Amino acid sequence: MTQAEDRTRAQAAPTVVTLPEEIDMSNHRQAGEQLTAALRGNPVVIADLSQTIFCDSAGIRVLCRAHQEAISRGTELRFIIAQPGVLRVLQISGADQILPIYPTLQSAQAGNSAPR
Repeated sequence: MTQAEDRTRAQAAPTVVTLPEEIDMSNHRQAGEQLTAALRGNPVVIADLSQTIFCDSAGIRVLCRAHQEAISRGTELRFIIAQPGVLRVLQISGADQILPIYPTLQSAQAGNSAPR
């Protein structure tokens, strides 16, 4: 990436995708479609799970797949995880070691503070 591309990426306002209160077998496909759509043509996407209180293994898979998709597109995908129960599930699964997780929208928008 050139310095000009890096500056453009830093200046672009992130696209924010608000995900549902629960991500599970019943709606994981829709959550994945939302994330995939946002990754098209956006240099920075924030997946807002701040109101998500439940995420099962299907949801974790969707988040990890979206992260891999973002990498392949050259898009930066940041995750807001504010609920302790969701963060705990990501920690148990090891997904917190892969996903760039931020505690608030402000920290995710800044993107320069260390993720959790």
